[in-house]
This record gives sequence, C-alpha cells and structure tokens, in this order.
Amino acid sequence: MTAATVPFAPPVALASLSGRADATWARRGAAHAGAAFLGGICVDTPTREAARTMTDRGRTEFLPDDPLVFIDNQLRALRQTPILPGVNVRSTEPESTKAAAAVCRRHSAIVEINAHCRQTEMCAAGAGESLLREPPRLAAQVRAAVRAGPLVSVKLRAGLDGVSVRRVGRQAVAAGADLLHLDAMDSPDAVSAVAPLDATVIANNGVRDFESVAAYLRRGADAVSVGRPSTNPTALNRIATATERWNESQSQSQSQSRTQTQNQSRRDSTGRRRS
Repeated sequence: MTAATVPFAPPVALASLSGRADATWARRGAAHAGAAFLGGICVDTPTREAARTMTDRGRTEFLPDDPLVFIDNQLRALRQTPILPGVNVRSTEPESTKAAAAVCRRHSAIVEINAHCRQTEMCAAGAGESLLREPPRLAAQVRAAVRAGPLVSVKLRAGLDGVSVRRVGRQAVAAGADLLHLDAMDSPDAVSAVAPLDATVIANNGVRDFESVAAYLRRGADAVSVGRPSTNPTALNRIATATERWNESQSQSQSQSRTQTQNQSRRDSTGRRRS
C-alpha cells in the first residue's frame, strides 16, 4: 500500500463463499466486520453455464434467473446494515462486468472482479483464475467496471506457476482498481509482492488469530478477510479484536518514535546554542 486508505472499519472483510455469501450471511457477520463480499455471482452466459456444470457435480452456486436483479435485491436488503457491501462477480468479458458494477454503484457497493476461482469449468470458460494468465483481459474488465463508477476490487490468487501476482496487480491498479484482495495461499510473504502498489490490499487465507493477522499486516496488508470463519461469530470476534490490538500497538510505536524524534531535536538544539 502507498497512498491507499481502507474504505471500511474494522479492517476485516467477509470473503465470498460460493452459494452461501448472501445478504443474510453479511448481516450475521456485520458486528465484527467492516465489509462483506457477496457471491460469487456469475453474470454472463459462459460463467453461468460453467456454474450449472459445477452444481451437477455437487457444488453450491448462486444461479438466479437474473443475476443483476439478484445483486440489486441483495444489496437493497443490506441498506440498513452497518457494513460496506461488495459483490464478487465472475465474468468472461467487460460489458457484463460493467453492468454488474453499475448495480453496485447504485447501492454504494464495491464490485469485485473474480480472478480467483480455480474450478476447472470456470477457468475453461475464461473466467476466474484463468484471468491471472491473461492480465490484459483482466485489465479490460477493471476498466469497464471503473467506467460504471463504484469502488473496484480484484480478487487474486497467489502461488500460480508462471504468474507474477505483482505484475497482474500492477496492471489491475493501472486500469483503475482501488482494492487488491489477495488469497495468499497461506503464504504471508505473498502480500509483500502487492503491498507497494497504490491500492488497498486485503489479505485472505489462514486468518484466524493475532499471529496470522499480524503476519499479514506486518508485510503491508491494509486489511484482512475471512472465508469459512465468516460464519463463526466467535472466530470473527477474535479476528476483529486482533486487528484492534495490532492498530493499537502501531499507534503506540509511532507515538514513541515521535517522542524520541522530538527529544533528539531538543538535544540537538540545546547543543547548537551552547556551542
């Protein structure tokens, strides 16, 4: 992170869970999180066909008759909930992404472009993780979403052979992405690759306690997110408390540093006057 700020507090986000992350889910986690990414929602024909195939083999997916109406209804249901909503969308082309982003804009919600799903059918359709191997296609979706007006996040996955998450993230930010939501695959060091970019960095995967929160924030993440623990209030409270503890420790450290600097300045000034 360089000049980025976190658009939600506390700096804990609920990460999308296929077929489960809806408005009801977000409301249940709102006491301990600052943002919630609904979805993922498939918003074009290729991704919807891929999702149908995935459900045939037992996966749970959102497959409403009209995905844009579904997004609109879910976001409307969160109007009175004290949480910043986002919608994780799967798409193979820019115009469908832009249409979903426009709905998000009407509700002051984040649109999140899914370059993360690793299911075979979704990748074969040209969405999800496959976008990491084609940064120009991902950037085109980002630009389309930006034109619609909401905050734009990109969900990325670290650890793919032959893929530089820093390069992909840099191109996404250059296209206008405001947030990079990185599944670090249990490797906090992966955050260091995108932390210098001018975007809010949300670290995902393995966030459970103060140690895991600190491991990500120490490497430059601005916030953390939780997937499966998002349905566990006890875990959410523990993670939110961990971020508060981290922020307090950083504030104390900065205060001590300022005091030391001021004291040194006084000593230097006194020394100059005596000489």
